[in-house]
Amino acid sequence: MSKPVVSYFYDPDVGNYHYAPGHPMKPHRIRMTHSLIMNYGLYKNMQIYRPKPATKEEIKRFHADEYIDFLYRVTPDNMKTYAKQAAKFNVGDDCPVFDGLFDYCSLSTGGSLEGAARLNLGRCDIAVNWAGGLHHAKKSEASGFCYVNDIVLGILELLRYHKRVLYIDIDVHHGDGVEEAFYTTDRVMTVSFHKFGEFFPGTGDLRDIGASAGKYYALNFPLRDGIDDSTYQSVFEPVIQSVVDWYRPEVIVLQCGADSLAGDRLGRFNLSMQGHGQCVAFVKKLGLPVMLLGGGGYTIRNVCRTWTHETAVALGVQLDKNLPYCDYYEYFGPEYTLDVPASNMDNFNTPQYLNNVKHNLRHLQHAPSVQMQPVPYDADRDDPARAAADSADPDVRVPQAVRDEMRVHDQEMADDAVNHAGVAGRVYDTSFKDGAGDEERMDVDEGTREPAAAAVEDAP
Repeated sequence: MSKPVVSYFYDPDVGNYHYAPGHPMKPHRIRMTHSLIMNYGLYKNMQIYRPKPATKEEIKRFHADEYIDFLYRVTPDNMKTYAKQAAKFNVGDDCPVFDGLFDYCSLSTGGSLEGAARLNLGRCDIAVNWAGGLHHAKKSEASGFCYVNDIVLGILELLRYHKRVLYIDIDVHHGDGVEEAFYTTDRVMTVSFHKFGEFFPGTGDLRDIGASAGKYYALNFPLRDGIDDSTYQSVFEPVIQSVVDWYRPEVIVLQCGADSLAGDRLGRFNLSMQGHGQCVAFVKKLGLPVMLLGGGGYTIRNVCRTWTHETAVALGVQLDKNLPYCDYYEYFGPEYTLDVPASNMDNFNTPQYLNNVKHNLRHLQHAPSVQMQPVPYDADRDDPARAAADSADPDVRVPQAVRDEMRVHDQEMADDAVNHAGVAGRVYDTSFKDGAGDEERMDVDEGTREPAAAAVEDAP
């Protein structure tokens, strides 16, 4: 079996944002994860993209106009002027106003949208956006450190080409924003494994099964404190296998919230890094297109370890347990190893309780029929000139306006090899050929990036 084609999305600016002093959500963890991934050399085995930030119009495909306009305008300097709207949209303590709020949301959402677009066009088998997975945001409301629900927007993009989408959530918190968005449709099935009972957000009861056409297409598995690897897999694997057999999804979105790990600041589960990664391995083994997203995770050194490990799982690569030196090496002391061990906390998930939870599978429905329509033209993603640039077709002229958009950060890591997908705007594709990763780095002008003639000629 050939290794899957993995597209990885990362913007170096995402680590520049800061919620508030003492706030548990730290976007800096995305930059730390990327540094670890790069220093392990995983970039040699996958396509690396700097995604286009999502526009207001793209975000408004799900979110209310007035809510997004508010996020676009509000700043720490003028927030008193917008006090009434902030209360209305639940922007405050948990979801504070900070410098660059909308830009941060735009970056995290852009990776999910582009990942979905590449899956739609068959240009990759697995799309990875660790900056995404913000599953609590509602249509007109911020919630649980989330402002824009990139998952819902990514799934809406996937539904343009796919009849049925399966969403799986392994965050310790219930994926309420995604479930609510698709609660009345049978084209998206949501499955969430989460802590329930006097725990945020308080939703995800076993009896929440969807409504109207979506009845029985929302599946919740409320779990108790201290669940360990073996107990989690005894629930996760048979449930997901049954859902896939009955629902027959065409693509899977997996939210890999790392707050279900042992020792998380806000979590109460006891999963090791290996146990968490086993969920990714099992979903990959199903052989369907997959989008991997981030989510929660508030002990950031463990988040970075786990998402690096799960990137390697997606690639089918074994990593050395000893961490390579990177910019944030001291964060991982004193062990300096790629490991998050389980603790000795008590597991309150008894076999009887889990059997009662799994009994809910009796309501699983057969795959619903879907009448598909021709996919409408998407000016941003289906433009012939952009497609020519993406495929590096030497017989198609690429307009200067498109070339001018091929910009990269001057400190971005890259090889100058170009893989079979070619050179595209803000893309670092590395060749799958042996030795391609040993070539010298690409020279990039500070202003714009012009694809080198030699690189285009070498592309198959």
